[in-house]
Amino acid sequence: MPSRKIYVAGHTGMVGSAIVRQLQLKGYNNLLLRNRSELDLTNQSDVFDFIHHEKPDYIFLAAAKVGGIQANNNYRAEFIYENLMIQTNIIHAAWQAGVQRLLFLGSSCIYPRNCPQPIDESYLLTGLLEPTNEPYAIAKIAGIKLCESYNQQYGSDYLCAQPTNLYGPNDHYDLNNSHVLPALIRKVHEAKMRGEKTLTIWGTGSPLREFLHVDDMASACLYLMEQKPSEKLINIGSGEEISIRQLALLIIEVIGYEGELLFDATKPDGTPRKILNINRIKHLGWKSKITLREGIIATYQDFLANYRC
Repeated sequence: MPSRKIYVAGHTGMVGSAIVRQLQLKGYNNLLLRNRSELDLTNQSDVFDFIHHEKPDYIFLAAAKVGGIQANNNYRAEFIYENLMIQTNIIHAAWQAGVQRLLFLGSSCIYPRNCPQPIDESYLLTGLLEPTNEPYAIAKIAGIKLCESYNQQYGSDYLCAQPTNLYGPNDHYDLNNSHVLPALIRKVHEAKMRGEKTLTIWGTGSPLREFLHVDDMASACLYLMEQKPSEKLINIGSGEEISIRQLALLIIEVIGYEGELLFDATKPDGTPRKILNINRIKHLGWKSKITLREGIIATYQDFLANYRC
């Protein structure tokens, strides 16, 4: 197995780099890695030429245009176009080149805004999506259906993993375009450095979210590729949820900020509650290992070491 040729699409991002770390930890030493300047994944002919020439055994499709509520809402065209192009090019080229296994990374935002909790894989396409990230979610759903269609028509073995909210090393900390946890780390850090007496964050603080350290996610992805499960759509999560208010207070505690936390209720909250049903992956024998507190401490250390505000 360690000699298998494996292509990790998006290896410079938070998710892709975590998958590379996990593969290397497990002894996989034949990795195909190309950055954006070397391979434009939105260019169909370039992607086809690369995959047909290299003929990888496995592909981890972690490349995507990602961002938080504001980025998803402001750049709707880019989010649907770029993600559709990237995943369609890679999945079709993989099938044409005879790639044995492929794992497509989706997102928990594929599920309806108001579906029952915890969210089961069977809830896909049973209701309306969260409006703020609908273009991104539709692109991801298309990728899932593309994998499903190739599996049904051609007998391929393409998995679709839906991780919950991820965080960890190599994340983005842009206050306008990042996800909630890294954005909070930066906001709290800067408030502490400036000696600010109050810190205001978006929304009411009431939404409930589930968070998973990206190294746990990578461990789950490799586990799934090694297990060959019969179910091809599988949620990945921690099984624990926390309110945005509680999350902010935990980050404040870790960073040591002593000011008052305030909320701007005029800003959107997004989905009221989102926690995944992870029974499928639990029954396969996998579970997360990194606690939220441990993960935030490690992520803040990574922020201090690598990010310049």
